[in-house]
Amino acid sequence: MHIERIAGALGAELTGLDLTRALTDGELDDLRAAVVEHKVVFLRNQPYAIEHLERLTEQFGGRGTTPFLRAIEGHPGVVKVVKEAHETGLNFGGAWHSDWSFQPEPPSFTLLWSVDVPPFGGDTMWSNQELAFRTLSDGLQDTLRGLRVVHSAGWAYAADGILARTANGRSMQIDTTDDALREQVHPAVPVHPVSGNEALFVNPTYTVRFDGWSAADSAPLLQHLYTHSTRDAFTCRFRWTPNTLAIWDNRSTQHNALNDYRGHRRELHRTTVAGGSPTR
Repeated sequence: MHIERIAGALGAELTGLDLTRALTDGELDDLRAAVVEHKVVFLRNQPYAIEHLERLTEQFGGRGTTPFLRAIEGHPGVVKVVKEAHETGLNFGGAWHSDWSFQPEPPSFTLLWSVDVPPFGGDTMWSNQELAFRTLSDGLQDTLRGLRVVHSAGWAYAADGILARTANGRSMQIDTTDDALREQVHPAVPVHPVSGNEALFVNPTYTVRFDGWSAADSAPLLQHLYTHSTRDAFTCRFRWTPNTLAIWDNRSTQHNALNDYRGHRRELHRTTVAGGSPTR
C-alpha cells in the first residue's frame, strides 16, 4: 500500500489495495491505521459494487445505525446520496458536520463510494478537529476540557427542520420526524480511543448548546469554535472521480459537501461503521 498526502492538515490518497476482494488482516490493519493517522483517505479506480461496500464496512467494524435516511432496498445501512441534474435546492451533507454526532454512540468511520459524479464541482471538504483543538489558546483548551455539549438532529431532521422545509423536488429519500429532537450529551473534547489525541467535538449542524448553559449563552463561544474549526489551514478538498472510495474518521474530522454542480447529477453510496461513546 502506497500513501501520498494531499494537504498539510489531513488527507491522503492510497494505492495498492484491491477492494473488489476481502482484505487480509494485515491489509485491513494498515488501512485502518492510515485512516486514523490521515483522518480521511481516498482510493481511486476501485470498481464499485454494493457488495464490496458492505463487505468492507463489516470488515471495518460492522455497520452503524442510520436514522432518517432510507437504505437501498435489500441492503440495510447502505444509503444512496444523490442529487439529480434537474434539482436546484440543497444538497445532502452541504454544511459542516460530523456524522450522527447526536447519537449515543456516533459512527467511528464513514465510507462513501462514488457512482456518478459531475464533470466539475461536487467536491467534499474535510477539517482536522485535532489540529483545530491544538491551535486554541491554553486557557480555552482547559475550559473546553471541562465542558459537555448537547447534540440533536432537530435542526436538520425534525418535522419542521431544514430538510422538511426544502423537500419539494428532492429525489433523495429522507424521513423527517420529531424523533430528531432528542438530545444527547458528549464531551466537548473527547480523547480518541486509538490515537489518544484530543479533538474538538462540536459542529454547526448538530450541536445545540453547552450542557448546563442556555442556547443564548452558548452561542458566542460555539460560533467562535465553528469558525475556528473550519479554517482553511485545517482542511483538505477532494475532487471526486468515478469509482473512488473515501473513508474518514468521524472522531477527528468534520466534513462538508459542496453544492456547486447545478445541472449535473451526483450519486454516491454511503455506510457508517459502528462506534462507541465519546469519552475523556
